[in-house]
Amino acid sequence: MAGIHLYSSRTAATLLPTSFTDQRNFFPSSLKLQNQFPLSYSHVHLASTSRREATVPSTCRDTSELVDISWDNLGFGLVPTDYMYITKCSQGGNFSKGELQRFGNIELSPSSGVLNYGQGLFEGLKAYRKQDGSILLFRPEENGLRMRMGAERMCMPSPTVDQFVEAVKMTVLANKRWVPPPGKGSLYIRPLLMGSGSVLGLAPAPEYTFLIYVSPVGNYFKEGLAPINLVVENEFQRATPGGTGAVKAIGNYASVLKAQTAAQAKGYSDVLYLDSVHKRYLEEVSSCNVFVVKDKIISTPAIKGTILPGITRKTIIDVARSQGFQVDECYITVEELLEADEVFCTGTAVVVSPVGSITYLGGDKELQSISVSLTLGTTLELACILSAANLLVCIYKLKDLTKQRCLSLQQETWRKVLDFCSCNGSGVDHIHLNFHFCRVAYGDNGIGVVSQQLYSMLTSLQMGLTEDKMGWTLEL
Repeated sequence: MAGIHLYSSRTAATLLPTSFTDQRNFFPSSLKLQNQFPLSYSHVHLASTSRREATVPSTCRDTSELVDISWDNLGFGLVPTDYMYITKCSQGGNFSKGELQRFGNIELSPSSGVLNYGQGLFEGLKAYRKQDGSILLFRPEENGLRMRMGAERMCMPSPTVDQFVEAVKMTVLANKRWVPPPGKGSLYIRPLLMGSGSVLGLAPAPEYTFLIYVSPVGNYFKEGLAPINLVVENEFQRATPGGTGAVKAIGNYASVLKAQTAAQAKGYSDVLYLDSVHKRYLEEVSSCNVFVVKDKIISTPAIKGTILPGITRKTIIDVARSQGFQVDECYITVEELLEADEVFCTGTAVVVSPVGSITYLGGDKELQSISVSLTLGTTLELACILSAANLLVCIYKLKDLTKQRCLSLQQETWRKVLDFCSCNGSGVDHIHLNFHFCRVAYGDNGIGVVSQQLYSMLTSLQMGLTEDKMGWTLEL
């Protein structure tokens, strides 16, 4: 049996501004306690009396003081805390009530299903401390429901939604002293579901482990929103129809690292993936959903089996509609992305991250010439294959060819340079086009009015600064 360290986390640094990329773990040499929030576990409230009471070991019932660490310097790296939650069940069985153990290594067989065949899921959510010292969870039942949906796809048993929520509450309360002070960050909660039983041939594991650990994290944006710079990925794919792109499978994230690393080496924050069939429609960023704003209409790619149904995505849609915005879940082309007024991403870590720029097809990289045959005087929409190697398709409106063989292109804001070469023959013109796609910047500083408004509204809800009329928060 091998000891597997849990000292790894789903890194959010891919979207971080340069001022927030310190990924160092915090291991305080001495943990002094502060009597800033003298609350006891007897003050815990349950959202529903039908749910069973979360129990906390007597050894940690009175640890309500804050740990003395530098909260202002807290980043998004793992900070080992006090306790983790763990429970097991067999294939075809049901998870029983779990228990809290000291956070640390777990013992896992080298032949476990998760190590050999990637049979595993994870979730991510946060707990916030209010000014009165109480703690809020944000829509934990949505994470529990999504885990159940993912488990069904991955042939795994899963805890019920009530079990999931109670386990999250128990883990947060046991690590209450690690929840940052108001405004200093949040307690990031990482539930894991994995095939822990031994299996050699390809088959579902005989045993499964449900585990939750937590880590305090700082505010994603230390000094207000900061825009990120994305590049449209046209070689690698994140997901394919019929695959696991719509569930939070662990393998979905390792597969994006190659494209993400290459993009970051070129100075981009992350990559934006296109659909794998047409290579024309937006899907999502490596670990975030994407939204496009045009003429005050908000659009986001429709959930169709290859896009993760993000909980922050779902929340932003509801918040935006409550504020009178029209929100469309639909197919979005690259052309619509490049013509947008603003673009932003959503996710648990970032909440809302404005996009400062999009680079398409390598910026100043010149594409292959395209040969097009047109009859004089015609008006048509022409699907041009811009790169034979990548089979990227764009729609261009070609209009009003005159005897002088001039071309009027209506979509001038697509940031391209047209180079017209050799027009031959009579009656039919053969036109060769060379396209250069440039970096598209949004607004003066990349932070749009809509993304700023939605970010402020959602974070205020999550932190308990405004009244929760939606019933999304759960107070502990």
